[in-house]
Amino acid sequence: MADFGLHTYQQEVVERALKGENIIIWLPTGGGKTRAAVYVAKKHLETTPNAKVMVLVNKVHLVDQHYNKEFEPYLGHTFIIKKVSGENKEKDFFGLVVQQSQVVICTAQILYNALINKEEARHVELSDITLLIIDECHHTQKEEVYNKVMRLYVEKKLKGEKPLPQILGLTASPGTGGAKTLDKAVEHVLEICANLDSAIVSAKEYASELKEVVPRPRKIFKIVKERIKVSIFFIPVFISIREKNRPLAQCALHLRQYNDALLINDTLRMIDAYRSLEEYYSKKRTNPIDETDTFLLELFEENQVELRNLAMDSRFENPKMDELQSTLLEQFRSGVPSRAIIFSKTRKSIHCLKDWVLTNRALQEAGIKADILTGAGNGITYMTQNEQAEIIKNFRMGSLNLLISTSVAEEGLDIPECNLVVRYGLLTNEIAQQQASGRARARNAQYAFVAQAGGREDRRERINEYLEELTGQAIGRVQTMTPQEFCSKITQLQEMAVTCTKIELKRQAEKRSRNTASSFQLSCRGCFTPVASGSDIKLVENMYINVNPAFKNHYNVGDKPTLERSFKDWEPGCKISCKKCNKKWGNEIKYMKCAIMPNLAIKNFALGSPGQEWPPVKKWKDVPFTVEDFNFKEYCQENNPDLLD
Repeated sequence: MADFGLHTYQQEVVERALKGENIIIWLPTGGGKTRAAVYVAKKHLETTPNAKVMVLVNKVHLVDQHYNKEFEPYLGHTFIIKKVSGENKEKDFFGLVVQQSQVVICTAQILYNALINKEEARHVELSDITLLIIDECHHTQKEEVYNKVMRLYVEKKLKGEKPLPQILGLTASPGTGGAKTLDKAVEHVLEICANLDSAIVSAKEYASELKEVVPRPRKIFKIVKERIKVSIFFIPVFISIREKNRPLAQCALHLRQYNDALLINDTLRMIDAYRSLEEYYSKKRTNPIDETDTFLLELFEENQVELRNLAMDSRFENPKMDELQSTLLEQFRSGVPSRAIIFSKTRKSIHCLKDWVLTNRALQEAGIKADILTGAGNGITYMTQNEQAEIIKNFRMGSLNLLISTSVAEEGLDIPECNLVVRYGLLTNEIAQQQASGRARARNAQYAFVAQAGGREDRRERINEYLEELTGQAIGRVQTMTPQEFCSKITQLQEMAVTCTKIELKRQAEKRSRNTASSFQLSCRGCFTPVASGSDIKLVENMYINVNPAFKNHYNVGDKPTLERSFKDWEPGCKISCKKCNKKWGNEIKYMKCAIMPNLAIKNFALGSPGQEWPPVKKWKDVPFTVEDFNFKEYCQENNPDLLD
């Protein structure tokens, strides 16, 4: 193990895996879980006939990270290693890639699609894999894709089907699953173990070495008094809406903007809250939907000057911002070359925080060079993976020394050790708290928490501290079980999970069978204008498209997003939005190079059927009717018969 530079505690936690057992490695962030997994993979490849190692990750950027930093440098000179994600073409013949490789690093969704796809070039069997490594394996629960993969494994195991791969899970914390008592926390840990068919191991004999290698940061609470609140502007808004008896749908949208502004005001500067309203109403000026829109726009404009004056009044400055400033200055004026991360809740808040840092004279004089880090995706507030990589590179090289990030930087990303981590305006669970704390790995590092005394964030942080301790106690109790007791409990949980899944699938099928797609109407969630029938929606390539050509009369076409990936049978088209209220609906796709159709997100629509209103649906799998598969030939015959000539 010396050539891998493994610490003794890492050698301790891989012992059972080297014997072929299914295990979960529980080590803190920075403890070297991935390096330990690479070592297990190497020994497995050297000692197992026809070995095939599959490494699953839950985020696309981790495919490249694990390949470039760990698996290729240590194994690439001896074994054939491939990386596959939605961003490269290998996914379209994934089955062939697996056949021709000894190590495959991919997103869990790629493997799950291959397991259920019967097309030979794409299909993979679990029996093709001899070692399955699951990164951030605490996500193996509920309807997460990791758990979908492992359900297939567990079903085969319970039926006695073999061979099955050895399982190696990696996590910094399985959490308590929301449990507040030890017995319930133990149940959650056992459930994770059952889902992964694995025992959980940690450093015991060499725990002191682990503490020396991965020191815990010094935690400091930065608690401020309650801020002076200003609500005089918002009162006439509520009163006017009630007195005028305006249509509730439009009023709700405007009130939501005021609520969002109040939330921004609670976390950031009042001027940030004002600007959010100003931005919203500047768009309304060019595209009011109806007289209610116009009325509420005029109400804002009547009070706009007063509101801006309040936003600029120093009496109402946010004391949390002052505390954040002093925390940053304390670190960056210390004379020690420093790196820091501020974690905040939303993309909006981190953009506002960046603006604040860059315009704050004291912070600039302290030499702070800041930029934001958000999740990869489409849209103005998202980042591409290349942009993420560039930001992290600059942070590592020192041209940046402060990252202002959403939760994307808590887990997985290869970010250099920090002297200071600040959690600001966050309500998260104990897993996210531990992940964030683990970023403060430099010697004498600090983990700072800024919040209002007795506020929600303050209460949640203290609960998370308790839950972190509870997680350790629960794991300890599970580890003291006899092998017979543990195996019996795991099998019982697995049988229960398989049975519950079958019952739920049957229930959903029966629910859908009671309703016809044509009986459902889709309305824009922005203006509640009816725009489509449920029978217009078809399923193709895991996308839900509207095949009714008349639907295009209801939407405007926007910009075409730039995606760092390609697809076999389709390509992304322009964004689309409601013609009446400009609510974003999704985007067009071009299928088979000829058929242009809208791909819709159900969360942007309201469902209705005769005599009944349905609760909001966030995912298409939860709609109460069956969506039929798309028939390309039938579509062409009905809409463009000349394409078949």
